Amino acid sequence: MKTAFKLADVAFSHGQNRIFEGLSMELAAGRFHGILGPNGCGKTTLLDLLAGHLKPNAGRITFEGRRIDAYSRRQLAKRLSLVPQEENANFPCTVEQMVMMGRYPHLPRFGRPTDRDVAVVSRALQESGVASLRHRPVTALSGGERQRVVFARAMAQEAEVMLLDEATSHLDPAHALTLLAAAKDRVTNRAATVLAVFHNLNLAALFCDELVLMSPGRIYDQGPVEQVMTSEAVGRVYNVSARAEFDDFAGARQVVFRRPGQEAPSLPEGGTA
Repeated sequence: MKTAFKLADVAFSHGQNRIFEGLSMELAAGRFHGILGPNGCGKTTLLDLLAGHLKPNAGRITFEGRRIDAYSRRQLAKRLSLVPQEENANFPCTVEQMVMMGRYPHLPRFGRPTDRDVAVVSRALQESGVASLRHRPVTALSGGERQRVVFARAMAQEAEVMLLDEATSHLDPAHALTLLAAAKDRVTNRAATVLAVFHNLNLAALFCDELVLMSPGRIYDQGPVEQVMTSEAVGRVYNVSARAEFDDFAGARQVVFRRPGQEAPSLPEGGTA
């Protein structure tokens, strides 16, 4: 299987705060990867390193066999799209204009959008459920609406890799499912690669092919959902009481939690948990 990213002995620090030391991993192309772990373990930093926004203090990061720092910004913009946790879009533009920004890496200098660019933007607006907002000023949108517009911009970019940093954290379940389904469609039907940071473990299990479970500064486990998302692993990494098992209704593994201090329910004689 083709490798999208490879990290070899990567170290990175924010000032005196060491985030990674000797981090090594591979991420296959054409898969939906979920990145999980508790607050502060380095999930967003990992995405920023893969996007080329940060440079490691030591080690090597390659994208499709080439060092990430060997690509120009324009080359990366054509091949990688990023939906950040937060984006402060305070400049006066319409939703459609903001989504059109996703096409700029593909336009010649001083070039104008073509009919194809307009069609790609229209499809991205539809896929992200914001077509009805296309003429609204971005500054007049709610936080959830703005997040969907940022997602549409990334879709319009038509990059082979999408990096999603808690891209659905401000969305209700219906809109979160819609956007993640659109990303999954890119993986299934266009051989795209998606790397998504999740705090919602159950959404990750619904859509991901592979999981990277992180604990502070290191990879706790990596592999298929069924291998990584276990009761023991979730409990250890998040320091919670949890049960992970296949759910028939969801058609995927799901996790349920017990609140702190809650005792296990008593079972009738002969019963099993």
